[in-house]
Amino acid sequence: MMKVEGNAGFTLYDRQEIETATNNFNKAHIVGEGGQGTVYRAMLGGTAVAIKMCKEIDESRKMEFVQELVILCRVNHPNIVKLLGCCLQFEAPMLVYEFVQNKTLQELLDLQRSRRFHVTLGTRLRIAAESAEALAHLHSLPHPILHGDVKPANILLAEGLVAKVSDFGCSTIDESTQTVPKGTPGYIDPDYILEYQLIAKNDVYSFGVILLELLTGKKPLSKERKSLTSMFQEAMVNGTFRELLDSDIVDEASMRVIHRVAVLASRCLVVPGTTRPAMALVAEELRRLALADEVQRYPQPPLVLEGLSFVDTGSTISIWYDESKTSGVYSLENKAVLSTEFAR
Repeated sequence: MMKVEGNAGFTLYDRQEIETATNNFNKAHIVGEGGQGTVYRAMLGGTAVAIKMCKEIDESRKMEFVQELVILCRVNHPNIVKLLGCCLQFEAPMLVYEFVQNKTLQELLDLQRSRRFHVTLGTRLRIAAESAEALAHLHSLPHPILHGDVKPANILLAEGLVAKVSDFGCSTIDESTQTVPKGTPGYIDPDYILEYQLIAKNDVYSFGVILLELLTGKKPLSKERKSLTSMFQEAMVNGTFRELLDSDIVDEASMRVIHRVAVLASRCLVVPGTTRPAMALVAEELRRLALADEVQRYPQPPLVLEGLSFVDTGSTISIWYDESKTSGVYSLENKAVLSTEFAR
């Protein structure tokens, strides 16, 4: 490995190091697969890491790519997955991230939908606030970093359900070569589909969709392909928004806060997006709402998993299933296998 001079936090890894750490990319090391590549769990220098394979880049752009990654490695925020370095000795760049145990917000939402346990409004708003603060930090840097694929699967949940935004490294790859939009259906800003030009307000739109998921418990696209965004906007106009809400968080004492979150989500989803709030303002409002007295009145009960184990289905969706009658607490010490799609 080689440290880039003047940038102690950035490491250029050798091809042999990466191959050894992943046992020549053995399938047993895979912890996530998605549209942007495969993620492997590995040990480098005695440290657990997640190694992500990006898409190929033009040879002439490799030095520019390294310069951009050096900037990403300087990002230091408690709610952002740390990028440690890369290896450019393969056809496609390999990005090396810190390894984050536990699961993703996507998986937490899926478990909540199955009513396996109760996630309070306060916990949802805290995770949202931490995620918004992370995106606001990326947007506020002297060399702003735009995520481009904000979604629950890219928000990891560390011990204590602390949010860590991931998968922003590949967004540095040259935008001018795009022929299809980045992002995930259901979360893509309509403005971006028209322009193919990534801006901060695209991330704000995608985050607005996440707020709707946290409030309603519904997926961004129904089986009939109807978007949650359009359902929400219709309900707000018709005064039927309460019918969309997740019954687990509907409580008279919290309706004032829920309404304010809904209004905030509406502002994030405005099209065209010129009047959308900056992520810093979104984060500030969410932090304030998460600390509201009527929200804090309901502490988060322990997330007890009734004999649930993680099953890798070979896709980007992960599930839990009943294995025994034993129970455990959702934490690093849980005897259940707490794997995740790292830095997808």
